[in-house]
Amino acid sequence: MNVREQERGNVLVLSIDEKRLDAHKAPRLREEIISRIDQGRHLIVIDLAATEFMDSSGLGALVSCLKRLGPQGGIAVASIGSSVSRLFSLTRMNRVFSLHDSVDEAVAQLES
Repeated sequence: MNVREQERGNVLVLSIDEKRLDAHKAPRLREEIISRIDQGRHLIVIDLAATEFMDSSGLGALVSCLKRLGPQGGIAVASIGSSVSRLFSLTRMNRVFSLHDSVDEAVAQLES
């Protein structure tokens, strides 16, 4: 899995360079994020600009990471396309995750 990492103040931005986040790639996504959480990163933006498709496995990986963080931090999701946005809406995960049009908006929200 291709993941680019960028520090933005206290926020870690993880850009996921995968067109599909499905059952095949979800475990690796979870591992990538959990490893950062275990390193003490508690404010994380997941940039999904390159992701065209996500299934429930990909979403489950994000939920698992959010649970791992608990109240000590936050995960914001940025730059989602219409297909991925529809998944968040249909599953009502748009009420659980903070969704943003851009990485800048997501970083600003986590820093506030």
